[in-house]
Amino acid sequence: MDKIDIKNLTGKCLVSLPDVSGEFARSVVYICAHGSDGAMGFIINRRFKEFSFRDLAEGFSFPVSGEIYAPIGLYHGGPLEQAKGFILHSGDYQVPESLNTGGGIMVSSSLDVLRDIAIGAGPKQKLIALGYAGWAPRQLEAEIAENMWLITEATPELVLGTNDDDKWQRALASLGIGETNFIPSFGHS
Repeated sequence: MDKIDIKNLTGKCLVSLPDVSGEFARSVVYICAHGSDGAMGFIINRRFKEFSFRDLAEGFSFPVSGEIYAPIGLYHGGPLEQAKGFILHSGDYQVPESLNTGGGIMVSSSLDVLRDIAIGAGPKQKLIALGYAGWAPRQLEAEIAENMWLITEATPELVLGTNDDDKWQRALASLGIGETNFIPSFGHS
């Protein structure tokens, strides 16, 4: 595997280590922007159980069709600005505001994209996140140095196509490791 430049993690996935607790426990985070001013990403394996795309579409008065909405979930993208929505999607669909993060994954936040998804004209693969994760300058690099995160390549299959319950294990497997490769830590000296 090629060495990953931790100064530019745009288009990569962070995989939390097993001993990380709290909001990022067993999480996979897609990084859409990273540079000298910090980083921004989305947790891609925390689907809301109590809130769906149908609820969101009805809130915007979009037309509702059961067969379109059934497979579309909403995700807890992170702890910041949880009322703001973002669409991670395949490159087969774009609007002028879409951000190409590389590797065939786009990020959009336009209501036009949600409207197109509602009528079945949006991207083939999509993940809708409410909120995001953010890091101040050098904060993410410090967390990586403290062994909170592993870094793996983001593929459209991992980000948009893998079952949520399998994303964490799949991300670890992409690095050639499994959960059993880790030794539990019991304390610090």
